[in-house]
Amino acid sequence: MGIGYVILYVGELEVSVGFYRDVVGLAYKFTDAGYAEFDAGGVRFGLYERRRAEWLTGEVVSPGAGGEVVVMVDDVDGCAARLRAAGVPVLSGPADRPWGHRTVHVADPDGFVVEFAQEIPRTRRRQ
Repeated sequence: MGIGYVILYVGELEVSVGFYRDVVGLAYKFTDAGYAEFDAGGVRFGLYERRRAEWLTGEVVSPGAGGEVVVMVDDVDGCAARLRAAGVPVLSGPADRPWGHRTVHVADPDGFVVEFAQEIPRTRRRQ
């Protein structure tokens, strides 16, 4: 068993495609019938138009900021500078986290939190 896809239901597909392609830097693969997919290194990352999701779920899908997409990078500080230069509002960071990441957080066009994380030495042991 393994995770094959992570799909976010989004309000405006093309706006979100632009964000994940141009801001996050994921490799865009294709768009078809309200769905767009990116190469995320072994797991398929997709965006699906929220207005079309009702036929999948059987109910109206509400916009949600519940959840987080974590993108691993080599240089969080450089990433944060690139995000700011592109006019992307930074929610928090860069900051060192005790679990072994240096992070910066932004929000995508639908309010999902996107964390860019760089591995650093842990300062807190696992229990």
